[in-house]
Amino acid sequence: MDKERLRQQMDFCREIDKEKEVFRQSYLCSGNRRENDAEHAWHAALMAVILEEYANEKVDLLKTITMLLIHDVVEIDAGDTYAYDVEGLKSQAEREAKAADRIYGLLPEDQRERMLALFREFEEGESPEARFAKALDNVQPVMQNDASGGKDWREKGIHLSQAIERQKRTARGSQILWDEVSKPMIQKNIDAGNIIGDVSLEEV
Repeated sequence: MDKERLRQQMDFCREIDKEKEVFRQSYLCSGNRRENDAEHAWHAALMAVILEEYANEKVDLLKTITMLLIHDVVEIDAGDTYAYDVEGLKSQAEREAKAADRIYGLLPEDQRERMLALFREFEEGESPEARFAKALDNVQPVMQNDASGGKDWREKGIHLSQAIERQKRTARGSQILWDEVSKPMIQKNIDAGNIIGDVSLEEV
């Protein structure tokens, strides 16, 4: 047994406990409180297991799950960047890349390189697994917003035009989940006045 390798792995496992303390803007489905990053990652990863059949392309499920479990670990250092925070989004990639180097850098070299490669693949969003992972990363908060009565959308005064660019990622990974889940939920919340429908939903 390589004791130094195990020490590095345990350092990483201890560090990622901090993800439980990073709170997102999204409310739980109950609307009682905001979720943390670890809850989001677990939820999206389990959704991948259940909804795999709706990916546009055949995916490596374990790879997809791993991407979803690690993609927000960087927010331990970088913090959660709200999807519609224009200023925050300008520095997000730089902040998260620096965080990835530090946090995944705690691991032994082979695992560090694997985690960094998966993180970057997710961010690039071009492989079947990354496209499907990003779709689920989108569907999950839409589902939560809908279940909580559009609470976050309503509080932030979100316009549909703000959401359109982000929601294109859902269809790229799963046309079915866009057509049958996210789109109807968004339309329902436009009709309810929770999202300000300043453009046509058909533009997505």
